[in-house]
This record gives sequence, structure tokens and C-alpha cells, in this order.
Amino acid sequence: MSRTRVHNLNVSLDGYAAGEEVTLEQPIGGAERLFSRFDGRAIHGIDRVDDSPVTFDHALTSTWGQGIGAEIMGRRKFGPQQGAWPDHEWRGWWGDEPPFQTPVFVMTHYPRPPIEFANGTSFHFVDGSAEDVLGQARAAAGRLDVRIGGGPTTVRQFLAAGLIDFMHLAIVPVTLGRGVSLFEGLDDVAADYAVESLTSPSGLTHQFWNRRP
Repeated sequence: MSRTRVHNLNVSLDGYAAGEEVTLEQPIGGAERLFSRFDGRAIHGIDRVDDSPVTFDHALTSTWGQGIGAEIMGRRKFGPQQGAWPDHEWRGWWGDEPPFQTPVFVMTHYPRPPIEFANGTSFHFVDGSAEDVLGQARAAAGRLDVRIGGGPTTVRQFLAAGLIDFMHLAIVPVTLGRGVSLFEGLDDVAADYAVESLTSPSGLTHQFWNRRP
């Protein structure tokens, strides 16, 4: 069976992985400091070769797309709207070439028609439990893995359900004091995983959580 993976989830020293409120003007919701050291080449323009150095962080974050056949994300990662969709013009933060290049399942209580892009990305708006949505994503992914793309509330939901096989966290050496906590209510979740940590020259600490057999 395919694995369920989380990649490149930035977390502050005090456990926050996103800001409290997402708006068009603040898509990260006030948690911009979490991304001050993020190497976006690993996702945006993943197939593009440039003259930038291949750093330790880049090498680790570039596993984001390897062997992935579908993604699941929460509605706040797709856009700032809440409640019923005001219209169907919003097509995500990423313009005409979203980086996913796979089917993406957006968890929402307000379905809308799918959106398809020429580069192979398609967004499907689905309502259901973590187990139900994972079943749909696995059917779309075939033999490939499913990535839980975030945000932290969605990742926490899948952790609570025992559905994540691998998780890569990048611990950023900042404190936010407020935001969306990754581990709220999951006090004992680490006992289910073997956790390895590596600190890069940039100051990021990369944690690799592999579910124990």
C-alpha cells in the first residue's frame, strides 16, 4: 500500500506552524518568519536547473515531490475564503502553473467543481473524514504515495487518526508566541514514531518521523 507523507512543514520553537488568520494580503497569516530560510526551489520550479548552490536544506526539501501521486490539503492552504464559495473564480495561490502536477484533494464542507491545469495539477473539493479523503487520494495516486500538504490543522487531523507514515519537519529557530499549533491535543503522538534530527548550517533542525512497525 502507498505511504502517507508530510514534507517540509516549518514549525517554530514553540510549536506553531502557521499564523492565526489567512488573508489575501497575508497568505501566511502573520507567520512569515517561519519561511525566512525556506528554499522554495525544492517546490516551485522543481524541474528547473539554475546556477544556485545545492545546499544541505535544498537536498532535504527536494524529496517533496519524489514518488508522490496525489496531495491532500486543507481549505486554508488553497485560499483565504471561508464558508460558502463567493464565486468559482479563485483558482488557488499559485497562478496558472501550480507546482503539484498531481490530483490535489482540498478538504472542505463546501464542494465546488474541480479545477484542472495544463501541467497535470487538478483540484478536487471533497467533504469527508480523513479516512474517506485518504481513500480517494490513494485511488488517484495508484502505487505512488500521498502527500499531506498542510496546513497544520490538516496534518494534526491525520496524525490524530494514525494515518501518517512519514513526516519531515523543519524546526525554525524563532518563537511566534501565537498561531496554529501542530501538536495541540497530541501529547503522546511521538511514541508512535522513530524520530531522527539533523541540524543544518542554516540553523534549521530537520526532523524525520517514521512510523514504528
